[in-house]
Amino acid sequence: MRKNKTIDASMIYKVFGGVFFLYLFLGFMVIPCLNTLTSIFTTRDANGNMDPLAVIRFFLAGNMPTFVVNSLKLAVSLMITVNIVGISIVLLTEYFDIKGAKILRLGYMTTMIYSGVALVTGYQFLYDKDGMLTTWLVQIFPNMNKQWFSGFSAVLFTMTFACTSNHALFLRNAIRSIDYNTVEAARNLGAKPFKVLFQVVMPTLLPTLFSLTVMTFITGLCAMSAPTLLGYNSINPEIVRLAGSTVADEAFPQARAALLSVILAIFTMVLLNVLNHYENKGHYLSVSKTKAKLVKQKIQNPVANVLAHIYAYVLFIIYMTPVVMIVIFSFQNWPAIRAKSLNLSDWTLVNYFGSQDYEYLTSRGKHRIRADAISGVFANEKTVGGIRLSFLLSAVAAALACVIVVIAVNYIFKNKNKKRAVLVEGCLLFPWLLPTILICYSYRIFFNRDVWYVFGNNLYYGENVRLLIILAYTVVKLPFALRMVKAAFYAIDDELEDAARNLGASNLVTFLRVKLPIVLPSVLAVFALNFNSLFTEYDMSATFHSSYGTSYAMVIQSMCNEEGRDGMNMNASGRRCASTVFIMLLSGLILYLVYGVGARDLGDRLLANEKRKKRLERIFHGRKAGKDNEDG
Repeated sequence: MRKNKTIDASMIYKVFGGVFFLYLFLGFMVIPCLNTLTSIFTTRDANGNMDPLAVIRFFLAGNMPTFVVNSLKLAVSLMITVNIVGISIVLLTEYFDIKGAKILRLGYMTTMIYSGVALVTGYQFLYDKDGMLTTWLVQIFPNMNKQWFSGFSAVLFTMTFACTSNHALFLRNAIRSIDYNTVEAARNLGAKPFKVLFQVVMPTLLPTLFSLTVMTFITGLCAMSAPTLLGYNSINPEIVRLAGSTVADEAFPQARAALLSVILAIFTMVLLNVLNHYENKGHYLSVSKTKAKLVKQKIQNPVANVLAHIYAYVLFIIYMTPVVMIVIFSFQNWPAIRAKSLNLSDWTLVNYFGSQDYEYLTSRGKHRIRADAISGVFANEKTVGGIRLSFLLSAVAAALACVIVVIAVNYIFKNKNKKRAVLVEGCLLFPWLLPTILICYSYRIFFNRDVWYVFGNNLYYGENVRLLIILAYTVVKLPFALRMVKAAFYAIDDELEDAARNLGASNLVTFLRVKLPIVLPSVLAVFALNFNSLFTEYDMSATFHSSYGTSYAMVIQSMCNEEGRDGMNMNASGRRCASTVFIMLLSGLILYLVYGVGARDLGDRLLANEKRKKRLERIFHGRKAGKDNEDG
């Protein structure tokens, strides 16, 4: 009877869990996207008759193909430029013997601590029509076009350097894992250095390069922040624009946005299938019986060596100039920032803390004062509200994604080689098949009414939009969290679980006290990385933008648009610089905790703790000895 009761309780849990998982998958992944797809073919003409092909005819006859062509143009161009720069920075810091490689590496990896709208606004601060470098160049060349940094060229330049962070992470790991014995063998056979590079080293990097190329193409195809801020007509900004439009403004805007979203989804699915097919093929490997660590190669040709160093430091300057200038100008007062001039007497902390009154003369010569018109990041109500909201939404979504994935991966490993485990994993990887903008647009359209699936609530209305943003954040981050946490579960020895079961521990106790402590560092790392990317996320924030859902990224974007309007918000540019510095500090701290402290193994941590104890003992004994001498 006890056995039957246990079986019955277990079956109830399984049935309830299965039904709840199916409810979430259908309601927040499948049904909204299907609603978007069907909306394309359910449009009506002026007489109210359904016309399934009206949107497609409008697409072919209007200028909508231009947005698709522009996105494809950007994606193809980025495949070339990002690979050139990305491969260059990895070879210069990891393969060739370049002086100052450690400093260069830090500069090349700055895009990891600020990205998205923060990075784009940083480049705008330098190169925009009122940017610092543009202002200086106009003084030298008065006839130059101040609008030069806009459109396709500006987007390509910005995204080329923004998208090399993946190369700095993954390609760097791939090149450091190369067996130096194969390089040395090729050199002993008389191969020249560049022949070794192209015929021995590069073939082993092809799988990683192919994956990075595909992901770069998808990134360019789905670009949002750079085209929006720099004025380039691509697919994602047009989808967001159409999502906020009405029939009174233009013909069936929602259906047109849905069609563009589906086009993006088709491209994404095809590319991911191509990537998966390529990864299943055989690749070149760099192996030997006794693997040797890669030794950096010296460039023997003096001319080539000098050119390589010049190229390396030119890239370093391009990467570091926005960072350095943003940090410096974040401590300048607003007149200096507006004039793009540096002066030691203009240094201030008002862009971070506190506020000041703005004094000015009206057109009639009267003296006026605007109270607190100059305010810092942590003294401005809108900025603090955006930080608070983004922090809360990002933390909840990142934690929720980790909880869902940990439970799901534990279920997957308990049911290895069973169809239900494969089904659960496929459902969690489903968002990877769709572009982020399609998921968010589908949420906005489907849940912007009283929906029976969520008990008659409108999730886009009022403060409910915050819940909708959390759901979108969580769904988008599920695939990445699944891949990372699943890899951590492979490190669990099955014998530990068997031992716990033999000692009488239940499945829940075994999971909480045996499995979870082992994978917890990886889970925390996934949480940190997801939070880091969501905190300044722009694409989803723009789609769900409303008075109740204004995230930090949207606050940053609107800062300079409203600067000086009616004598208010006078130092928006300075506060934007300070916001970017705050984002860099927060992101840098999280990356340090994940890849610095968190990446150490147990031996390294114990050694660091031992050194810390000895250092404290020396300080303590030194103070004690000094006190004894005083007493003596």
